[in-house]
Amino acid sequence: MAVQMPTPAQLREAAAEVGLALTDDDVKSYLGLIKPNVDAYNLVDFMPDELPAVKYPRTPGYFPGPAENTHNAWYVKTSIKGAASGPLKGKKIAIKDNIMVAGVPMMNGNSILEGYVPEIDATVVARLLDAGAEIIGKSHCESYCISGGSHTGAKGPVHNPHKMGFSAGGSSSGSGVLVALGEADMALGGDQGGSVRMPSSWCGIVGMKATHGLVPYTGIMPIEITIDHCGPMTKTVADNALMLETLAGHDGYDPRQYGASQKVKYTKSLGESIKGMKIGVLKEGFGRPESEAASDAKVRKAIEVLKKLGAKVEEVSVPMHLLGGAIWTPIGVEGIAQTMMGGDGYGLSRPDLYVTSMMDKLHGWQLRANELSETTKVLTAFGAYIKKYHGSHYYGKATNIARRLTAAYDKALAEYDVLVLPTMAMKATPLPPADASRELVFQRALEQIGNTCPFDVSHHPAMTVPCGMVTGLPIGMMIVGKHFDEATIYKVGHAYEQSGDGKKS
Repeated sequence: MAVQMPTPAQLREAAAEVGLALTDDDVKSYLGLIKPNVDAYNLVDFMPDELPAVKYPRTPGYFPGPAENTHNAWYVKTSIKGAASGPLKGKKIAIKDNIMVAGVPMMNGNSILEGYVPEIDATVVARLLDAGAEIIGKSHCESYCISGGSHTGAKGPVHNPHKMGFSAGGSSSGSGVLVALGEADMALGGDQGGSVRMPSSWCGIVGMKATHGLVPYTGIMPIEITIDHCGPMTKTVADNALMLETLAGHDGYDPRQYGASQKVKYTKSLGESIKGMKIGVLKEGFGRPESEAASDAKVRKAIEVLKKLGAKVEEVSVPMHLLGGAIWTPIGVEGIAQTMMGGDGYGLSRPDLYVTSMMDKLHGWQLRANELSETTKVLTAFGAYIKKYHGSHYYGKATNIARRLTAAYDKALAEYDVLVLPTMAMKATPLPPADASRELVFQRALEQIGNTCPFDVSHHPAMTVPCGMVTGLPIGMMIVGKHFDEATIYKVGHAYEQSGDGKKS
């Protein structure tokens, strides 16, 4: 795709976009000065790209019909078998459809990307295959992952595995449903505001958002680099720990991976007693304006079980937790508008692995902007307004304030081994009807993120485990730990899971 020399009219148009008014002499001068730079661009275009090789044979798969996609959780079904042996041999895994699987269609929940087929496996996909897993397909997700519900995807809503017509959570909605239904043993999700933990909670499974950077994000369509996470979604805590062992560690591409690089055997912490551990019950996670009393009560009942297992349980207050959503907002909104949308799905200024074919597919999306979901439209327009009239001031300030939020959690975690709170303030909500107002669609997409999104900003690891049901719908308890201390979260989560309390209604 060679770069052409701009015509005089094109040059004037481009200059006008940055506030320059060119004379005829200016145009002639600029064109002469630009010519060597165009030549350099075309030299780069001529060179082969530097992309990792694809190791395992595969076919594109197929789009399943309603009979084998009862909850609309599948986008594509396929069968890609990995290594002949390994810790995940025999495990069937679904991949959220914002994650690249070479040769298999990817649309990230939006029709603008429909028809795109990536040429690489994301690092996490390659690691699962190397560990002996079988990739059995791509799961539906929300439109560009901008929703905590399951109703914004271009292929229609994803239904809760326990009650049709209700939300499965989002944005990793399909992944949560497929694991809960037993159609996949494990799944990958992504989490920028809670999108692993929210669907895991509402589907009644285990979902881990590890410390930021522990799991490489290479080959996954981002929203914003400082809050991008990818993580395991599984039926059990043991499977989750096993999966994270495979996923974790530096890959040499992802600039998010600035922390610990040593491999950890998370499964070693399973089965250990939690007697004497100090657990802080995060006061501000309960009784929020949007909280349902019955949901809070289920989590408090689960906390009583931790106490019976020998843990020392005390309430702890972190007032800044209630400000976490506000702090997240400029980072998330400007990430959506500038990195994902304005940056052709990637953005710039980091030493990432750029899959330029996806950038090409997304470029020019403005010509099809009406195909975006209502949530993406609203937040993209708002982000463009902020950029025009306020620049990056509030993104920068929110990032600075986020350090104070992180320190507040760190202070509590210096006293306690883990913090616990409700994953969601409410049980799963009804899916908006087809003729729902924009206001209801938007509300159902973002009303549930208050307890989850602060930990994307602070980068603390957080896992949801099922802790019972309310009117036939699952409730999740979130366990939060120190940075890179996922092992302790697994220890507590496994002890609770083994008590059997989470399986009670």
